Amino acid sequence: MPTPRIIEVKESIFADNNREADLMRKENKEKGIYLLNLMSSPGSGKTTTLTRTINDLKDKIKIGVMEADIDSDVDARTIAEQTGVKSIQLHTGGMCHLTAAMTRQGLEGLEPDELDLAILENVGNLVCPAEFDTGAQISVNILSVPEGDDKPLKYPLMYQVCDVVLINKIDTMSVFDFDMEKAKANVLMRNPKALIFPISAKTGEGMEAWEKWLLTEVQTFRGA
Repeated sequence: MPTPRIIEVKESIFADNNREADLMRKENKEKGIYLLNLMSSPGSGKTTTLTRTINDLKDKIKIGVMEADIDSDVDARTIAEQTGVKSIQLHTGGMCHLTAAMTRQGLEGLEPDELDLAILENVGNLVCPAEFDTGAQISVNILSVPEGDDKPLKYPLMYQVCDVVLINKIDTMSVFDFDMEKAKANVLMRNPKALIFPISAKTGEGMEAWEKWLLTEVQTFRGA
């Protein structure tokens, strides 16, 4: 009886995606397009954080946004109406993440030659998006205070793959049992190189430090 052939489908999918992601990073570097992948759980304040960040930086650099959701165009409309920058909606067809190929399609829809910074707001999920390289130059995670300071312990891969963690909604710390120092320690335990910015996208507290860092990153990347 012949031995059945075993195909590691998941491994193959990741390998193909990683090749596409590396290619896109190389192409974007040549074009001077800084691609940022923003991830978090639903309700953490991704869209609010993006809106304030974009409004504070849009006169200094050219920005475009890709909003990824299973359905609806609520976030894309919000960004477009509240910031005036080009925003497109990506529907994942039920998938809980974006691949590099899907990100490429979205980026083409943004007319990337006109951009300095392209932002991908990934699907609200702490598991699947962390597994797939989108081809971004940098990955950012938002941890909101109401979620608890132990989130990095429960979702290790998300914090291992993120270069920056924004601890959002710090204006609510008096309401929730949230230990800032413990949260930072938990993040750094998963990723000792992670940069951490405590912010409140609602009040603006801490946003200046985050925005200054991001602007410098984009300008350095583009050789400005």
